[in-house]
Amino acid sequence: MVMGIVDTMMVGPLGPAAIGAAGLGSGVFTAIAIFGMGLMLGLDAYVSQTHGAGDEAECRRWLHSGVWLAAIAGPPIVALTWLLYASLEAWGLHPEIRVLVGPYLRGLSWGAIPLLFYAAFRRYLQGMHLVRPVMLALVTANLINALGNWILIYGHLGAPTLGVEGSAWATTLARTWMAGFLLVAITLEHRRRGEPAAAKPQGEGGTLDIARIKRLVALGFPAASQVTLEVGVFAAATALAGKLDPVSSGSHQIALNIAALAFMVPLGLSSAGAVRVGHAIGARDESRAVQAGWTALATGAVIMAIIGLVLFLWPTVLISAFTTDQRVIDIGVRLLAIAAAFQLFDGTQAVVTGVLRGIGETRMPMVINVIGHWLFGLPVGYALCFWYGWGVLGLWVGLSIGLIFTALVLTAVWWNRTQRHA
Repeated sequence: MVMGIVDTMMVGPLGPAAIGAAGLGSGVFTAIAIFGMGLMLGLDAYVSQTHGAGDEAECRRWLHSGVWLAAIAGPPIVALTWLLYASLEAWGLHPEIRVLVGPYLRGLSWGAIPLLFYAAFRRYLQGMHLVRPVMLALVTANLINALGNWILIYGHLGAPTLGVEGSAWATTLARTWMAGFLLVAITLEHRRRGEPAAAKPQGEGGTLDIARIKRLVALGFPAASQVTLEVGVFAAATALAGKLDPVSSGSHQIALNIAALAFMVPLGLSSAGAVRVGHAIGARDESRAVQAGWTALATGAVIMAIIGLVLFLWPTVLISAFTTDQRVIDIGVRLLAIAAAFQLFDGTQAVVTGVLRGIGETRMPMVINVIGHWLFGLPVGYALCFWYGWGVLGLWVGLSIGLIFTALVLTAVWWNRTQRHA
């Protein structure tokens, strides 16, 4: 999240169109790449289970299959990104945004393959309880991204002045660094243990294990689909905002960055709730599972209420960190007021999704997500924005309605599950 925020901040001086183009390009690419990264989620379960059983050779086999899956999924993601790049003329974007978003999206596309390799390496390390290298990779990659932005956007140290496109190449460089860093970390860890090479993309029998890759896809596909749907609705809203004037689009991107950063809190609580509830279910202690779920929801509600208050009271301070354009600030303040109102619901739907995942319920959150965001929230936002003339504010009202619906229905689903064990 910090990497995306830094990109937005550093293209900010180029004007509202640059902010909108970077946000649109990043949102579209993320909506595509997140599916490929989601396919790697199966490694969490398989690697952690085999590591817990003490079968390190089997862990390596899963790593090799994950690397193969990344190599297979990467080129189609690059190709799809280029297809979208080639179709920009048909999107109806504002001319000032369209001319900038194309080169930015093209530069980002080359980071897809290293990003998927990074995802495979990261899941393997997490499953092996080796998380420090992941943290170091991300911290150093953010430093590289910030330095690359400074050099390539504005042409420092003798580099060409690439503008918004330079930010994309800096991000691609940082993602390549992340993959390389974790590959070296895994290699050193294997060498320390006296084990074979880290990420040679073969099973230990020396051949591609199709059956194992199918198992990874079978477990990762539902999770990838849900994550893609969640990210995709905001990418769609960003694309719609790109049809508006550059000031509205830039305001949307800044406010979305701030709201997305706040979302990291309930996202972490969602994982914690899933682990605590799942642990209690595994121990056959259903009352503790119920207590853990409601505790996670209550904690999320308190924290998100506080964050909502901050967004409502100090919006100008937050938005001014990205831009000095008063027109962007004025619209951004109104968007953050809407964001402040939906923080409680955004946090609740995130946490309750994790809690339900802890009891093995994943299909219902995906279905409700589709209904709330894609069949309800986004169409309402579109109507308010373009039919009733509310502009970008209408998009945000629609997204808010989708979040409120999803949060209330999923909480009702959780409550219904708890009544069975009351």
